[in-house]
Amino acid sequence: MKFNSLIPELSVSDIDNSISFYVDILGFNIEYQREEVGFAFLVLGNVQIMIEKNNDTWTTGKLSYPYGRGINLQIEVDDISLLLGRLKNEKYPIFVEPEDHWYRINNEYYGVREFLVLDPDGYLLRFSQELGMRPE
Repeated sequence: MKFNSLIPELSVSDIDNSISFYVDILGFNIEYQREEVGFAFLVLGNVQIMIEKNNDTWTTGKLSYPYGRGINLQIEVDDISLLLGRLKNEKYPIFVEPEDHWYRINNEYYGVREFLVLDPDGYLLRFSQELGMRPE
């Protein structure tokens, strides 16, 4: 297995609830886990995320919901409709419904269709599907 150069590790309040969300609803796979410490390494395509039950090892301050304030994790997928279908089947709330956005990169625009969802601890996940490039 090749590890990405940047892999977020999210502290979670309930490891079983988080695994259920990421694996059962979103479709991540567990690459490996250390159940004795409440840790799981999750993979979806090229995306890698680590989740670990709250502990005092990495805590820099008091955690309260929503965790991860001020950050959203963009996760690129081939087709956001599959994820939306899974979330809606579970009646899981969507934070921001799907929208198309075009972001300027120099003299071109990069298009994405994206939506946002909060995980069980309030981490903001932005799922993004590429729409391509267009001229300015």
